[in-house]
This record gives sequence, structure tokens and C-alpha cells, in this order.
Amino acid sequence: MECRPDCGACCTAPSISSPIPGMPDGKPANVRCVQLSNDNLCNIFGSKLRPKVCGSLQPSPDMCSTDRDAAMTYLIHLESSTAP
Repeated sequence: MECRPDCGACCTAPSISSPIPGMPDGKPANVRCVQLSNDNLCNIFGSKLRPKVCGSLQPSPDMCSTDRDAAMTYLIHLESSTAP
């Protein structure tokens, strides 16, 4: 499955504990990653600077659903159910 254009839910909803260029302490849940471009694409996609957790999160019908709002809802629920 390919990422939906102009979504970026997976770069906003989840928390990331590893450093990201421009966010040395990672990012909290529901905060837009600084590496997310204005058109909701990852500026460091394919770079060794991209956190491994980002590369491991792959698009799927369950996660991405039919639109960005549904993807955000799914990911926020996943984040809250897996947070320590």
C-alpha cells in the first residue's frame, strides 16, 4: 500500500522517543514532526537520519483507513493503548 497524498497522520499522531533532526528529544504524540513538509511528506525519507521507528511504521488499510481524520483517530487510539 502507498501512503495517501497530503496525509502525514503517521508523522503527527504517534510519539517518537528517538532523536529526529530538529527534535533532539524526539516528539510527543499529536505534535507535527518538524521534518514533515508543507505537503505532508517526510523531508528525511530514505535518509540515515530518519528514526528506525519511522521506517518500521508501514501504511496499511487498517491504519490509513479512508481519510486523514480516520488515520489520526486510529493512530491516536494505538498511541494511547501502547503508551507506558
